[in-house]
Amino acid sequence: MNPNELEVSVVIPCLNEAPTVGACVRQAVGAISRHRLAGEVILADNGSSDGSRELAAAAGARVVSIPQRGYGQALAGGIAASRGIFIVMGDADGSYDFSEIPQFVAQLRAGNDLVQGCRLPGGGGNIEAGAMPFTHRWFGNPALTILARIMFRTPVNDVYCGLRGFTRSFYDRANLRCTGMEFATEMIIKAAQLRVRTAELPITLHRDGRNGRPSHLRTFRDGWFTLRLFLLCSPDWLFMLPGIVLALCGLLGGVLSYFAVHVGPATLGVHSLLVSSLLLMIGTQCCFLGIFAHTFALVSGLRPAGSFIVGFYRFFNLERALVGAAVVSLFGLYLIAGVFLKWRAEGFGPLVYEHTLRSVIPGVTLVALSAQVAFSSFMVSILSLESK
Repeated sequence: MNPNELEVSVVIPCLNEAPTVGACVRQAVGAISRHRLAGEVILADNGSSDGSRELAAAAGARVVSIPQRGYGQALAGGIAASRGIFIVMGDADGSYDFSEIPQFVAQLRAGNDLVQGCRLPGGGGNIEAGAMPFTHRWFGNPALTILARIMFRTPVNDVYCGLRGFTRSFYDRANLRCTGMEFATEMIIKAAQLRVRTAELPITLHRDGRNGRPSHLRTFRDGWFTLRLFLLCSPDWLFMLPGIVLALCGLLGGVLSYFAVHVGPATLGVHSLLVSSLLLMIGTQCCFLGIFAHTFALVSGLRPAGSFIVGFYRFFNLERALVGAAVVSLFGLYLIAGVFLKWRAEGFGPLVYEHTLRSVIPGVTLVALSAQVAFSSFMVSILSLESK
């Protein structure tokens, strides 16, 4: 261990928590002292005006001023100022018991990179009566946790728990970008994407000591921000999956409509063919947007390379894509030219749209798709320049 390093730094973000911050700091200092840990307690103050800074300092914390507002900003500033190889973070409102710090340290010593507290009974945790709003406990938190488990395969049962420990090496690799309440959730996502060793520690959530003062949480705003973060961090769910579904529906519908197949009492005609064409083009564009997002995330260090993008670049090159686009375009032009020649042979008179559109719509669609593929392939090549 570097002589300037400590084993554990406890980082507590704070904005006007005078009624509880002193007790939280004393709990953390006491836990470090009783278990003879080489540690420190840092209060990351986000602009308190109620004496929180002075109370924390008197209780034994090193106070660090973070002028940029936001939960994530406060934590990032506090972590940057810390010296521990392990970091334990927790809120200053009295809802978490900082005497549990040694349990987190033990799990980190055992080789885990992230140790996530769990307040929910599903993960062995406990919630005191009145400690969590009804909608958070039974709807918001479980629903978002389930989404995180499905979308990112994270093993945790409580993505929102603010009491957690992690190694500095993992934190540096995670390269967290969020500045608000999503900071903690982004950490869970990055842990899953980086496939670091993660453990969960059951804890008890206590009633906070705000005494009627409003919480910093905003239920619907923070819930939406979390859902938005999930989508932004998962191009597969945001772009690729919808794109593949739309493209396949468009392709299937186009084939059935081209041959005027009967589906129940309905006969699929040119109107169905036109709608199918729309679905196919939107789906194709969504898939390319997914590839753009995967590539950008890879070259900018937002996430590690996944199996999809690695496999894609084994197959993809610009020249191959342009040749494929040209072949598709020629086939589309062939269909359009066939209708034109028939029209000319009939003296450029009125067309029977029911017949001609069965060729014109697929022809136009294929030409449009070839243009999408060609220009999108150039964009993919531009984005991937840094990775080559």
